[in-house]
Amino acid sequence: MKRLNAVPTDRLHLWLMLALTFSTGVVDAVGYLGLDRVFTGNMTGNVVLLGMAFAGGANLPILRPVLALVFFMLGAALAGRMLRKGPEGWSSRTSVSLMVVAGFISALAVFTAVADVQGSEILGSTTTSVLAAAMGVQAATAKRLKVAEITTVVVTSTITGLASDSRLAGGNSQYWVRRAAAIALILLGAVAGAAALNVGLWLGLALSAVISIAVAAAGYVRFRRGAGAGGVGGGGATPPAPTKRFLPGVFPARCKALRCLRGLPAGYAAVRLNERLFQCFPG
Repeated sequence: MKRLNAVPTDRLHLWLMLALTFSTGVVDAVGYLGLDRVFTGNMTGNVVLLGMAFAGGANLPILRPVLALVFFMLGAALAGRMLRKGPEGWSSRTSVSLMVVAGFISALAVFTAVADVQGSEILGSTTTSVLAAAMGVQAATAKRLKVAEITTVVVTSTITGLASDSRLAGGNSQYWVRRAAAIALILLGAVAGAAALNVGLWLGLALSAVISIAVAAAGYVRFRRGAGAGGVGGGGATPPAPTKRFLPGVFPARCKALRCLRGLPAGYAAVRLNERLFQCFPG
């Protein structure tokens, strides 16, 4: 625990988002292989599937990908609305958002363990729709945290960045470690999700739920520790104390500018305003 506390907050957030990337690989494997070829995290895949299905592709699903798209956007919209009212970075709202994700997936793990969702069109569609909504909430939460190059639900842009910023392309390979890690983790997650299907749908979902709970808990603990230490946004960093000192000449210049701007009529044109300032500061 002491080692975890010593990890910088930005790096911890990176680790947590990478864990959710692995979780997405698990969920997408469960959805695609176990629930009639539906991506519940990677919406690009659903758009492509729908395009092929509309063109007459054999035995390609339409209803479930459409529902997945709609519910993913609904989950992202609701999470975005909630998180927009909170501060930047990790906050209590972030933890609540990720616990909602964990709650949805946990409920689905129990539901798929006791109900034959693969044998029922309605139950299967309900499962994929709720799962897509949970992934939408997760994606919006990750976007709000702004961990560079990590979206948790897609790696196409990550692969593009890895190649286009590489030394082979004349770049400096910035973020190559996290990019490569994200690609590898979503791949390993898909492997784990596919393997879990040998036991049942519920196992992959249970694994994803455990990861989401752990991520929400770890982020919340760091946020509370940072807030208790007087940090901002759970980062643990204390903002510098305000100073009353001014650089030589700055404060008198500011006062002079204010005196010059006094008495200007409302709607004064920007050009005239600039001329007035140059009159105040001819040098």
